[in-house]
Formats: sequence, C-alpha cells, structure tokens
Amino acid sequence: MAIAGQQTADILDNANEAKRGEIVELLKQAYWMELETVMSYIANSTNPDGVRAREISEALAEDIDEELGHAKLFAQRIKDLYGIVPGTLEFSPSQKMLQPPAQQTDVVHVIKGVIDAESGAINHYNKIIEACDGVDWVTQDMVIDILRDEQGHRRLFEGFLREFEVSSDRH
Repeated sequence: MAIAGQQTADILDNANEAKRGEIVELLKQAYWMELETVMSYIANSTNPDGVRAREISEALAEDIDEELGHAKLFAQRIKDLYGIVPGTLEFSPSQKMLQPPAQQTDVVHVIKGVIDAESGAINHYNKIIEACDGVDWVTQDMVIDILRDEQGHRRLFEGFLREFEVSSDRH
C-alpha cells in the first residue's frame, strides 16, 4: 500500500536512478571519510608520548578496526547500488584537525581532532539518512547503525577532553 506523496519503486529500479546516484555519491564521501579516519587514527594512536597518552592511544587503536569495517560497509553498499567503489586517485584528504600534533605530548590536540572528525561524520551520516528516507531503507538502516557508533566515539572523546580540562584547571 503506497502512501500519498511517497515513491513506491525500489531504490534499484530505473525510476530511482537519479536518487540512487545521489545516495552513491554521499556513500563515496562517507567511504573516504572512514578511510581517512583509519589513517589518522593509526598515526594518532602511535605518535603520542607521556603517561596520559596511553588511554587515548588505546582507544584510537581499538577504533581503527571499527572504522575500517564502516568503510567496507560503505564500499559494499556503493556496489550494491550499481556504483563503482573509487580508487585512491579520487582521494582528497580533508581532516585537518586530525593531523598529528607537532608535540607528541599534545594529547588534547588529538582528542579535539577526534571530536571534530566524529562530528563531521555524524553530520554527513545524518544527510545520508535523510536522503534515503522513503526510498532506500537498507542504506538508511545501515547508516543509522554506523551513526550510533560514531556518536559513541564522540561521546567517549568528549569525556576525555573534560577530564583533561579539569586536570589542567587544577594545575
């Protein structure tokens, strides 16, 4: 039963070719965001020094596999929607805040970079969810699950930042 004003054709139907193309482009951007995050998390889980850096490094190291898993999900969904998963020549880095700090003991820089990257992912994934509404339930459901993970990551690093801010206020 179709609801007035809603499309009833499946996302894979020819009638939804334009919408499918829009969603594929959004998924490609998400794919690159996740892969860039993996690269940055590897660097930022390896470089930090100091007693207070260990927990941050460990949290980032744990997130690497999850972020890579997200990239794989996006890649498969791009293919499922008749898109082509892009190669490295199409990659353009954009996560300036996640670049390793000049001082390896500047863990707050890393924390703020993670929060910035997770916030960017959350905003982008909300766009995908909205674009899929009423036409691509499968992609929407997948991205909602990934969004939940990203919100959890951001929340964890917001907690780290609050702890560092309280600690620096005492000194």
